[in-house]
Amino acid sequence: MEKIQFGIEVDIPNFEYARKVTFESEALGFDSVWIYDHFFWEGDRDAETEQVSDLLECTTVMSALAALTRRVRIGSLVMCNSYRSPSLTAKIAATLDVISNGRLEFAIGAGWKENEYTAYGYSFPKPAVRIAQLREAVIIIKKMWTEEKPSFTGKYYEIKDALCEPKPIQKPYPPIWIGGGGERLLLKVVAELADGWNWYGSPKECAHKLDVLRGHCANVGRDFDEIKKSWTGELFLLPKGSKVRSEVEEYLSSKEEPPIWDTDSKEIQKLEARDLDTYVSRNIVGTPDDCCSKIEEYLKLGVTRFYLEGTTTKSRGQFAKEIMPKFQAT
Repeated sequence: MEKIQFGIEVDIPNFEYARKVTFESEALGFDSVWIYDHFFWEGDRDAETEQVSDLLECTTVMSALAALTRRVRIGSLVMCNSYRSPSLTAKIAATLDVISNGRLEFAIGAGWKENEYTAYGYSFPKPAVRIAQLREAVIIIKKMWTEEKPSFTGKYYEIKDALCEPKPIQKPYPPIWIGGGGERLLLKVVAELADGWNWYGSPKECAHKLDVLRGHCANVGRDFDEIKKSWTGELFLLPKGSKVRSEVEEYLSSKEEPPIWDTDSKEIQKLEARDLDTYVSRNIVGTPDDCCSKIEEYLKLGVTRFYLEGTTTKSRGQFAKEIMPKFQAT
């Protein structure tokens, strides 16, 4: 059985914070840290000043953390294909793998945050185009990581004798994760080209997406079990004996529901209400026993990687002490 792994998503408002969380995560035994790829997060405003929070650039932070750490793997959750040409992405990622001595987890997606595209001057084509661009990009990236002088001519991208030296340390190349839940197009690209798939959702929703992915694998002649499955979501960990419902309700009353992204959709969908049942179903919530039960639900579906958002020093420490050993010993 594949080793069960746990990672931490690291917020990047400033580098000192990112470094602190990364060092803590490595020392606690987490397997990986993950940086999200955005230029700004407009909804994240200071309650008093109304100013938008600072946000560092993804690959620059990854490079710095790669040089400062020794064991923990470093990934992008997920890198937006639209923000860099595939050839540049391949070169950046190869360099990151070299700097980290083979610890890069390469995760990429088709992109979804339209206001960010507009603000930075990127065109925002329809979902089918963005996914087709993603497919060509992954083909190019693989070629640049494995071939001496790769060339490729597609509908959206072209390279000619694109030297990429040094190559990544990991052979044949760093694991390629594709994130997203679009059933008609995105999951087909996962079936064709990805080493792993990442998504956020409840076990029931995840089971449905995996059934769709299994169908795409059958259609393209891919072994479904070859593709690693990972889940991303919030950790809301409470001490044993806590009144979970009242604690979670108080927490939710102070937060807005984040967008639910589906790259096959024309618009970013939002939940109508941030209700307790929906939140609990989509995240790892409650006492250590509650959290272990939820992890077990995902494991039964074949999910073996868990990337935790919204953690604190206290919750990371508690998770590492009380929950991780129960799964990493198996």
